[in-house]
Amino acid sequence: MSRLDWRRGAVGLLRLVLCVGDIEVIYDSKQEVEKLEAKVIELLKATKNDPLEQVNLINALQRLGVGYRFTIEIEEALKEIHDSTPDFINNDHDLYATALYFRLLRQQGYKISCDVFYKFKDNDNGDFKSDLRDDVKGMLSLYEACHLKVHGEDILEEALNFTTTHLKSALMTNLGSSNLGNQVQYALEQPLHKGMPRLEARNYISLYQEECKWSNVLKKLAVLDFNLVQSFHKKELSDVSKWWKDLDFASKLPFARDRLVECYFWTVGAYFEPSYSLARMFMTKVIALTSTIDDIYDVYGTLAELELFTDAIKKWDASAMTKLPEYMKVCYKALLDVYEETEEVLRKEGRSYHVYYAKQAMKEVVRAYFVEAKWCNEGYVPKMEEYMPVALVTSAYYMLTATSFVGMGKIVSKEAFDWVNNSKLVKASCIICRIMDDLVSHESEQKRGHVASALECYMKQYGVSEQAVHDEFDKMLDSAWKDLNEGCLSTITATTTNNSGTVIPMALRIRVVNLARMIYVIYKHEDAYTHSSRKLKECIPVLFIKPLLHHW
Repeated sequence: MSRLDWRRGAVGLLRLVLCVGDIEVIYDSKQEVEKLEAKVIELLKATKNDPLEQVNLINALQRLGVGYRFTIEIEEALKEIHDSTPDFINNDHDLYATALYFRLLRQQGYKISCDVFYKFKDNDNGDFKSDLRDDVKGMLSLYEACHLKVHGEDILEEALNFTTTHLKSALMTNLGSSNLGNQVQYALEQPLHKGMPRLEARNYISLYQEECKWSNVLKKLAVLDFNLVQSFHKKELSDVSKWWKDLDFASKLPFARDRLVECYFWTVGAYFEPSYSLARMFMTKVIALTSTIDDIYDVYGTLAELELFTDAIKKWDASAMTKLPEYMKVCYKALLDVYEETEEVLRKEGRSYHVYYAKQAMKEVVRAYFVEAKWCNEGYVPKMEEYMPVALVTSAYYMLTATSFVGMGKIVSKEAFDWVNNSKLVKASCIICRIMDDLVSHESEQKRGHVASALECYMKQYGVSEQAVHDEFDKMLDSAWKDLNEGCLSTITATTTNNSGTVIPMALRIRVVNLARMIYVIYKHEDAYTHSSRKLKECIPVLFIKPLLHHW
């Protein structure tokens, strides 16, 4: 593999955040937030006898980004609503309420049946009733619910086509620039279920204009919470940026992508909650180092050098550094230091074994990187059945799933780490990552001598056009999202040595979903990570620099 002078992209993003990041908007808000939390808990209790009002309240809390503050209360409320499902369905609820109820329960992991939507179909022709087209709010609710579909739910396939078509039509005719029109336009571009939770909350806070007796309480809480969490993230970003600056990869490894801020953005997509600070800092550093290692294998290292690096990672010992070229030593030492520092912190909690699993996952990624490097060096284009098992590992999502568990506390067990490599849920996330990455980046990667992507492999193996591959891969992506949704509905267990089962908590499964969401957000139209597109330049300041203003 030849050495390439592959320049960095928008490194100015890092400087932008650090320059503006010193501006702090401090609110004396902790006591105010506690008062508002107490009011919300009272509201949840007060709406107990009105399920529709309660699901509207829960929906608002979740979409405004403060649902994490009421996890127990929301779980209890939705369980009670689910247990009374027959009564709720038999009530004459409209399309909006039925779809909202369906989406909230599916998000919570309940296997609510899609049969609840058959009452909105015309008995004569089997199509959705024509008068639903005038119910834009109801169609938007159904549209968002459809993205939680699983395999075999034809009615949700029909509903997604129906709502997409008529929501687009409504935008062209009568919605204009109204608040509802803005919500529809945004949803058609970015469905809620496939969005980055933090960005979705930021957007919804701006759009939230519900006229109800508790809307002011919720919006005030949402704004205060957003700014508090933003200040927390800003401090983390400052700390991790100092670590990155001290490594000085920009001058020592100038061929590698300088994407520290984007890496932190990615990690916040997996978990934004302040309680996951340790996990977030570790994962950010791992993503940044993985990106550098990826560039060493893809664009700079010779095959002989890459073999040395692969062996060194396998040994995972500082003594292995002596055989490496100088530029590899820099990266190798940084990698060992990050894992060792985190291991030391977790040792005090009796959970240092978390880092062992993260190391093993990193070793697997590097081994797979070397396989692809050999393919590239030989000009070899593998068949899909040979390519995909390797490419799913080099997507790094198996590794990042295990990494995301590190530092999440006592909810993570050894069985949870063992589950990662055998999970249909995690595999689905890896497929989404690999296919979306390959679809948007294959042209630029082939220009710089990258290993063949899934697109080239498929075209060569089956002799079809590029459009035909896109069509086939769209089906693969749709199937993977269904697997992902299904994995959040099942009571997933990891088998232990005594053949008992350990349930994988939803708090861990949602990290897998969130990682898939980040791929959708970053790679939807282009490789916005590598090219640091305008989209990320807009998102990063919104999340980490600009506080929300209030008017009370």
